[in-house]
Amino acid sequence: MLHLRGFPYPNNLSSTPKCHLLLLKPHSFTFFSIAAAAATTTSDSDKKSFTISYLTNNFGLSPQDALKVSKRFTFETPEKPNSVITFFKTQGFSDHQIQSIIRRNHQLILSNPIKTILPKLQFLASKGASPTDIVATVTRSPYFLTSSSLKRIIQTFELVRTFCPSNKKAIAIIIVCPTLFRDLRMKPNLQFLLVSGVNRSGIYFLLRSRPFVFCYTDMRKAVEEIKELGFDPSKFKFCVALLAKRTVAKSQWDAKVDALKSWGCSEDVIFYAFKIQPNFMLRSPDKLNAVMQFWVKELEWDPSVLFAAPDLFGCSLEKRLVPRASVVRYLLSKGLMKKSASLRTPFSLTEELFMEKYVDCYEEEEASKLLRLYQGKDASI
Repeated sequence: MLHLRGFPYPNNLSSTPKCHLLLLKPHSFTFFSIAAAAATTTSDSDKKSFTISYLTNNFGLSPQDALKVSKRFTFETPEKPNSVITFFKTQGFSDHQIQSIIRRNHQLILSNPIKTILPKLQFLASKGASPTDIVATVTRSPYFLTSSSLKRIIQTFELVRTFCPSNKKAIAIIIVCPTLFRDLRMKPNLQFLLVSGVNRSGIYFLLRSRPFVFCYTDMRKAVEEIKELGFDPSKFKFCVALLAKRTVAKSQWDAKVDALKSWGCSEDVIFYAFKIQPNFMLRSPDKLNAVMQFWVKELEWDPSVLFAAPDLFGCSLEKRLVPRASVVRYLLSKGLMKKSASLRTPFSLTEELFMEKYVDCYEEEEASKLLRLYQGKDASI
């Protein structure tokens, strides 16, 4: 009995009849009778009909999609595809997951699961992927099971592993983006970044943040653009800026710029904030608008503070900005905090330091009032 990290594989599948390919020499057709040709045509028609019926009944394909698949390959008995279904079931895949996998990668139907699929799953398991991880990985991107050889999968993992502190970290990246196994752009893009001056820690950051960034075609153009903006490839901000530029579509980028400009911000101010903290452009237009709405409209504070500290756009309104603003507004109204004091500092501190500097340092009655404001139990100022 074969095993995949605790998943039994029944021996009876190994007895599934092998599929043989009949190779006909060109001259064989000379003696091909009309009757034989008619029989073959009928047989082909029957195979196509059976294939369409099997695909629609077992995998939920529409008749039109099943017809398209049948033009690429056919089968006349259910043994082969049934063995693939049985194999996936023994590995912990649900019926719904199996249907999804086959609908997206039709080639798997006629694969030999022991030779084609099992070794790849075993490799993932040997590097620390759990049965749940393996099911999630294959379901997310089943193409690598047929488009990538075991050798390529091993090479891709080892390449990713060279930038990761452990197999566990490397396999976590693969699970998030199994497309890396089959994308030919990954290796040259990674090598280009290294040559361009991006250090290994920067590569690791990109891999664990958005690994699919290595699957873009115009990496060279993106790198040059980021360099022209003044970012140093050896610095962490370069990688963040690259993520922002490569993962945000132009239409989305323009929408974010327009959202900020609607509050009276110039493109120069937005660009300045991007240079300080490039990941602020990874926020959604809704989040940017919500922060601006709260800061400018409700608090009536200077928006220049936000653009001088764009990391504030990443703070949670409910958990940080709103409760801390309640405390700061109270302190300002009571003269307990100078009007010239930094508005950025209260929002940048850790929870412990904020409590120490803006709540607990006052007399008991005042501190109690501030704590109620901070906890949202007192709406007055």
